[in-house]
Amino acid sequence: MTCEHMAQGKSLLHRADPRVKIIIALLLSLEVVFLSSLTPLFLALVSAAFMLLSTRIDTRLLLKRLLVVNIFVVLLWLIIPFSTPGPALFTLGPFTLTSTGLLLCLVITLKCNAIVMFNISLLSTSTVFALAHALDHLKVPSVLVQLFFFSWRYLHVLEEEYRRIKRAAELRGFKPGTNLFTYRTYANILGTLFVRSYDRGQRVYWAMVCRGFDGTFWLLSHFRLRRTDFLLMSSTALLSTSLLFIQWRN
Repeated sequence: MTCEHMAQGKSLLHRADPRVKIIIALLLSLEVVFLSSLTPLFLALVSAAFMLLSTRIDTRLLLKRLLVVNIFVVLLWLIIPFSTPGPALFTLGPFTLTSTGLLLCLVITLKCNAIVMFNISLLSTSTVFALAHALDHLKVPSVLVQLFFFSWRYLHVLEEEYRRIKRAAELRGFKPGTNLFTYRTYANILGTLFVRSYDRGQRVYWAMVCRGFDGTFWLLSHFRLRRTDFLLMSSTALLSTSLLFIQWRN
């Protein structure tokens, strides 16, 4: 859910302590998962949208992120309403649309979008290094913190390497198609990428060892809670309590 471009901003959430944002994102996500009534889910979605708009992140970038999630949601709308047992709304040949399936799809849609928007607004407003730093402060095992940080860092390196290999193939006249030669070429590209990735990983590891790396995630600066962080925690606690109360009343 994080993107370095989104982390550039001056909103309240951009300035908030990453430790606080990680905890809030985790708690809100878990709470939304366990909500089952439409009213608290709609309230959660509206709150997430308001939180997302307050970050002032580029709208086009946000829509791209939400589109990726909702592509899978659309697939669910094509399957679940016709495969879930329940009162039939109408029948079209062998397909029967049920009200239970529609309700289930609506609940899934609200949950997915609310959780994604909460996480984008809270986690994408911090850099990856700040999140790794915060995870270490929260006593997450150092191995997991390093795995998270290096995975993010070198996924982009692998993407650049893949584009370089593919561009070299295209300069030699390769044109993708639905034939055996294309499949064989892509298999060779992936094999080359795997070998180069392994070699790159070995070089990076030995370079870090030569610089004294011993598996410790050293922290040269530390976070400090401010008034805005307490304001964010208070507003989140109020929202969380409201959602639970509405869920209980329903």
